[in-house]
Amino acid sequence: MKKITIALLILCMTPLSVIAGESGMPLDRAPVDITDNASLKRGAESFVNYCLTCHGASYMRYNRHRDIGYTNEEILEKLVYTGQKVGDLMESAMRKKEGEEWFGVVPPDLSVIARARGADWLYTYLRAFYRDDATATGWNNLVFDRVAMPHVLYEMQGEQKLVVKGDDKSLALEKPGKMSAADYDKFVGDLVNYLVYLGEPHAKARIDLGIKVMLFLLGMFVLSYFLKKEYWRDIH
Repeated sequence: MKKITIALLILCMTPLSVIAGESGMPLDRAPVDITDNASLKRGAESFVNYCLTCHGASYMRYNRHRDIGYTNEEILEKLVYTGQKVGDLMESAMRKKEGEEWFGVVPPDLSVIARARGADWLYTYLRAFYRDDATATGWNNLVFDRVAMPHVLYEMQGEQKLVVKGDDKSLALEKPGKMSAADYDKFVGDLVNYLVYLGEPHAKARIDLGIKVMLFLLGMFVLSYFLKKEYWRDIH
């Protein structure tokens, strides 16, 4: 019952971008489960290692990760690499001016990227990079054409090439990476799951409270119904 409720709430909050990418490419379903703390931890550690250098998450504090099972000591050991304190905001190590000079655009803050783009869009996007010598970075993306971001995860996924057959476009692995396709999908799935959590870290508590309120109202409805029957029995 609880998982069904969570799924319905996520579906209601999901933007239209999950239906199709900007290129019209159909999106793959992201394996999102914000109750899976192990997945969220793996995603958090991947985020600080591969994303936080350029992208900030300035609406999030490190100590909020205690909600998914970290202690303060584990936060400092596994998530904080820049000398910051446990209570500090997760800010990018890159300055905005540097980002604009290197990429032509300031890398966006990722605090609410999952709410803006949708989990399925992110999941497909992070698996849709391919080599393109016509771009400044040498990379392009099947979901986001001529994106300024390079493929920072290519060592794990490998290098893909674009295959065009008529109007159809697809990707084929040209150089294998350190991970198998299944392992890379799982890696990206954990990262996207964390980005969903990042967009609303109190969602789990809110959903739990919502379930309790609904159960309370249901109980009150039953009691009110029998009270009404008892009251009108004496009148009739």
